[in-house]
Amino acid sequence: MSKQTNVRLPDETYARLQVLAARTGRTATYYIREAIEAQLEDLEDIYLAEQVLADLRSGREKTIAMEEMSRKLGLED
Repeated sequence: MSKQTNVRLPDETYARLQVLAARTGRTATYYIREAIEAQLEDLEDIYLAEQVLADLRSGREKTIAMEEMSRKLGLED
């Protein structure tokens, strides 16, 4: 199932999107969907990293040395 949403674009962006769609025979919707899917994972990673950093700075999270983690996992040589 898919959902519908509205997006407001600056005139210049909209015009570029229309030209791209016309030149390639694809729809503007196709390119909007492609752009969102291409960027969504990166945005999720950024926001997750920012939350972890905030947790580290506030003391809610802590780090562990690589040597200690290797030892805990039994990965020592």
